Amino acid sequence: MTTNRPTPRSVPGSAPESAEITPGIEELEAQERRLVFRRFTHDDAWALGSLLVELARERQAPVAIDIHRAGQQLFHAALPGSTPDNDAWIARKRRVVERYGSASYLVGARFRAKGTTFEDSSRLDPDAYAAHGGSFPVTVDGVGVVGAVTVSGLPQLQDHRLVVEALERFLEGRDE
Repeated sequence: MTTNRPTPRSVPGSAPESAEITPGIEELEAQERRLVFRRFTHDDAWALGSLLVELARERQAPVAIDIHRAGQQLFHAALPGSTPDNDAWIARKRRVVERYGSASYLVGARFRAKGTTFEDSSRLDPDAYAAHGGSFPVTVDGVGVVGAVTVSGLPQLQDHRLVVEALERFLEGRDE
C-alpha cells in the first residue's frame, strides 16, 4: 500500500520544498465523506470557481479550473501559464470522477494499493481517462455525485489539495 510515502513537491517558479506526505486511502475517503453539499446550484459553482481562482492567483498557480454538473460546464477559468493541455487533462480526470464516483487521485491510489496502475488495469482508454489528482466529486447529501470540480496545471497532489482546500473553505460555516 502506498500511504504516507513522501513525494517531492515542485511548484513552478519556486525552489523545491521538503518532501510532502502522500495521503493514504483512508484520508482521501474521509475527505469525500466530509466534503458534501446540501445542494449545488449554478451560483454555488460560480462562487466555488471564483474561490479557486482567488486561491490560484494568490499562489501564482498556472492552472485551469472547471466545474461540471450533470454534464453541463458551469464554470471554467484558464489562468496565466495554463495551456490547452490543461483542458485536456481536466476532461480526462473529470471522466474518472464521473465513472467511479470518487476523486481522480483516490481512484489512482486504489489501483496503486493493489500493486498496479490505473493505466495498466482499468481497461479504459488513457487518452480519455486519467486517474491523476485534481478532480473531486461534487456530492449532494441524499442525492450522490452530481458533478466534479477539477484543477489542472500543478503536480497531481497539489492539484488535488487545491481543490480540497477550496471545498473546505467553501463548505466551512455554510448555513443552508
